[in-house]
Amino acid sequence: MDMTQTAIVGGGILIFLMLVVFAFAGPSEAAAKAKRLDKVRFRHSDSTDAKMEAQMKKAVTARRKTHRPTGETLSKMDMLAIRLDRTGNEWSIKQFFTVCGGLAVIVAAGLFIQGAPALLCLFGGMAIGIGLPHMIVGFLIGRRVNKFTASFPDAIELLVRGLRSGLPVTETIGVVAKEIEGPVGEEFAKVVDRIKIGRTMEDSLQESAKRLDTAEFKFFCITLAIQRETGGNLAETLANLADVLRKRGQMKLKIKAMSSESKASAYIVGSLPFIVFGLVWSVNPTYLGGFFYEERLIIAGLGGLTWMSIGVFIMAKMVNFEI
Repeated sequence: MDMTQTAIVGGGILIFLMLVVFAFAGPSEAAAKAKRLDKVRFRHSDSTDAKMEAQMKKAVTARRKTHRPTGETLSKMDMLAIRLDRTGNEWSIKQFFTVCGGLAVIVAAGLFIQGAPALLCLFGGMAIGIGLPHMIVGFLIGRRVNKFTASFPDAIELLVRGLRSGLPVTETIGVVAKEIEGPVGEEFAKVVDRIKIGRTMEDSLQESAKRLDTAEFKFFCITLAIQRETGGNLAETLANLADVLRKRGQMKLKIKAMSSESKASAYIVGSLPFIVFGLVWSVNPTYLGGFFYEERLIIAGLGGLTWMSIGVFIMAKMVNFEI
């Protein structure tokens, strides 16, 4: 084994070990201690301003795709379980890893049958087996969150009508669970089930907020928490919140329309090399066959994929706007 092969093997082993450590490492002890102190400070604070500030911090934290709720420490497996639950399907961690392992074996076997080197089979199988299921889970989460966000203002308006007719909040939440279809009805039905078994309404809503991880539902929880602390007309407050969420949705659609040209350019630039590679491969497989067994071409191809991934990532960040 020459120096090039040794470097490739060493780099692959190092990356694999780093991924294993990152996947199964527990939470930071210092971060966990700070979050426990924040939780104790919030529980023993009698100041309404302090509690409102804590609620707003939770809302800001909820805008991140993967976060650890304040006062709690979640392992990587717990966070993965939450991601799988957010898809709306009853998928377990065991099923997820089974699919990842089976997909990795199939891809590695297919590359090996095509005559690819062992290292390319290993890393190709790992990349597809780990990356593709996570992409599918992320796509399903995004689709469900978009459906929830689109129907959520209607659910709030239904809550407002129920409150104005004299029904208590818990009863109106049950009405929303029955009348609204899709993710909104499912999540409110889970809130009703938690209340029925003795959980408080605030805890039930906070648990749904952690699972959904959307700013809209966080705003709803903050509104209820502030109204409980300060009092006031809840129906009017929720009506204003519904109007704000509708305007927020309209602003998102405007930004999506304005950035559609840049996104289309990013999709074309990112997919064009793969399309050209596939067309040339279909016409003359031997012309590009060296990328699967020639060491220098493999290294050049991996380097090109790395730089392309960085460029696509930067372009995606440039056209992705947060509201």
